[in-house]
Parts: sequence; C-alpha cells; structure tokens
Amino acid sequence: MSVAPTNADLAVGGGPSLPETSGTGRKFSINLRQSGIYIAFAAIVLLFTILTDGDMLAPQNISNIIVQNSYILILAIGMILVIISGHIDLSVGSVVAATGAIAAVLMVNHHVPWPLALLITIVVGAAIGAWQGYWVAYFGIPAFIVTLAGMLLFRAITYMILGNRGIGPFPESVRTLANGFTDGYLGNIGLGDYLGGADLLSLLIGVFAVAGIVVSQWRSRAGRVRYGQAVEALPLFIAKIAVAAVVVMFVVVQLARFRNLPWVLVLLAVLVLGYTLLTNRAVFGRQIYAVGGNLQAATLSGVKVKSVVFWIFVNMGVLSAIAGIIFAGRLNQANPTGGDQFELDAIAAAFIGGAAVQGGVGKVVGAITGGLIMGVINNGMSLIGAPSEQVMLVKGAVLLAAVAFDVWTKRRAGASR
Repeated sequence: MSVAPTNADLAVGGGPSLPETSGTGRKFSINLRQSGIYIAFAAIVLLFTILTDGDMLAPQNISNIIVQNSYILILAIGMILVIISGHIDLSVGSVVAATGAIAAVLMVNHHVPWPLALLITIVVGAAIGAWQGYWVAYFGIPAFIVTLAGMLLFRAITYMILGNRGIGPFPESVRTLANGFTDGYLGNIGLGDYLGGADLLSLLIGVFAVAGIVVSQWRSRAGRVRYGQAVEALPLFIAKIAVAAVVVMFVVVQLARFRNLPWVLVLLAVLVLGYTLLTNRAVFGRQIYAVGGNLQAATLSGVKVKSVVFWIFVNMGVLSAIAGIIFAGRLNQANPTGGDQFELDAIAAAFIGGAAVQGGVGKVVGAITGGLIMGVINNGMSLIGAPSEQVMLVKGAVLLAAVAFDVWTKRRAGASR
C-alpha cells in the first residue's frame, strides 16, 4: 500500500522552506539548512584552493583528505543518528581507542586470523553500545552522563589492555583496508593531460555513482509531484544534479589519476548508501526522526522508544569499532591516546552538517559534508602553514556559526507562520 509523504517527512533532514513560485506557477521550496551547508563547503574549498595555489585540489591531496578523515566520517554517520534521536555520545573517542586495542591484542599478541579478529572487535563494539544504550533507554539516565562516564571507563580500559604502550604492526590486509587503494583491474586510459593515466574502473564507478544520484533524485522528485507536494523548479533541479555530477566525477578522476580509489572510500560509500536508505526508506529510520522530533507523539503513535534508543547506541558502538580498526590500521599500531577528541570532531561534523540541537533533524550526507568541511579546514590550514591554535580557532568559529545558523532559520520559520 502506497502512502503519500507528509509534510513532516519532507522536512526530515532539512530546515524551513521558503515558498516561491516557478515560471510554471508551481510552488517550490528552498531549504536553507540543507542548501547552506553545501554552499559553505564549496566556498571553503574555493578559499583554500586560492590560498594554496591549487594544491588543495591536487590528486594526492584529495586522496589524503579522504584517508585522513575516514574514521571521523564513519563516526559522524553514527553520531548523526544519535543526535537526531535527541541524544549525544561523548564516549566514541575512547571506544575507538579501546576497540583498536582489542583488535591489536587479538591479531598481534594472540595471532588470531584477521577476519575473525575484526568480527570479534565489532561484536565488542556492539556490546559497548548495548551497555550504554541500556542505561540510557531502559534505566533512564541521560545520555550525556552515561557517555561521559563511558569516555572515562573505556579510556581506562584501553590503558589496561595496552599497558601504556603501543601494539603493532597490523597484518597487511588491515593496513590495506585503512591505507590501501583499489587495483587498476581494467587498466589505465590516456585521453589527454587531464585523463591521462586515469584508472578506467574508477572512472566507471564514478559514472555509475552519478547515474545512481540522478535516478534517485529524479524518482524522489517524481514521487513528490505525484502526491501534489511542493518541488523545486525543473531548471533548478537540473542545475543541482549537474553540479553534484561534476563534483563527483572531478573527485573520482583526481583519485583515478593518483592511486585509484582508496578502500576506505569504498567502505564509506557503502555505509553512506546503506544508512541513507535506512533513514529515508526504512521504518526504523522514520522512528528515529519521530523520537527526536516529538517524543510524546512518537510514544502515543506506538513507537517503541526505548528499543529505538537502545539500538541507536548499539549501532554507534559498531561504527566506533569499525573506526577504531581503521584508525589503528592506518597508524599500524594501537596506542593508549588513540581517538583523543574524536567525539568532538564527530559531534561537530553532525551539527555543521545540519543536525538540530533539539533533535529530529539531520541527514547522513549532511554529516559527511560537515566532516569533510572539518577535514578541509585541517588540511588547508596545514598546507598554508597555520599553527594549531589557529586551526582550533577556525574550527570553533565554524561550529558556532553552523549552530547559530540553525537557530536563526528556526526563528525565521517561526516568525513567518
């Protein structure tokens, strides 16, 4: 049975819409929160491209940005779901360190085969998430307190596991997952200076990704039109799709010219696709938004709130374990200080990416964009030789501006009613 999307459904992951009229007389909406983050991202990239004389968009540097920020982006996917539900998780950095330490002990000290060691580590991450989820969902302790305690507990456990020393090196397969690149299975092509030496398989993956974006966005727009919902004017819709396609293909081409696609990018693409489908299409995803948007209404509607919150924290534990494996594999060792302040970067990525402080709003793609903004700032300021205190200053200002923008759009929407 097909059900028409409600106005609340259309507002999920976005901000207030300003109704306008297209040339055909059809009303369409401009989502300030959703569009603003991408405009800001483009502006930041352009700024650092100018300041670094083009080094920001060099093939090797683009690859470095993705690989160096992969674990933060993985954490941001889980964190956006936690924040949408109206909670917060301050323990993810310590969980990253603890699970990385467990993986190291299993593979290095006890010579457990790496596939089994990774599975055990992920199960441990799920158990950590279940532990914290129980106290939040069923015992009623605020997530801020539970995860603050978890931040201390799991950091202490990390020190106990590692004995205040690093453990490594990791097996080659784990290092490849964290730092490696896909092979050029179909060979390279030479089509002039720009495409010269680009991996053909990577280019084909980029083409399929663009086709998927076009089909998905067109079907979404067609569904809204079919149910009489407001949509963007067709020229604006086409322009947005064209810009997205150009950006995706540019990044893919640059990566294909360097060392092909990083394996962590493949992992991220799978996670982003899966969690986007979860939040947009699955019942559980809708329940997450319902719990964060209006807890009382969700309860009266029959949503099992405690169960939803519990599984959100289990999911956060799993993603923290994956991030812990990637981070330790990239460093080629687990160390007691691993994951330090990762929770701050993941939370910042979610809020910069459009999550609302009160919950109920946010998108996975927005969190990824927010994480990339933080990564570009780190990378760009490193390229221009800025000291670390200036980097922290800029990142703090960007986070404050993002939250202030969220509050401003809400007030503007309220005043327009």
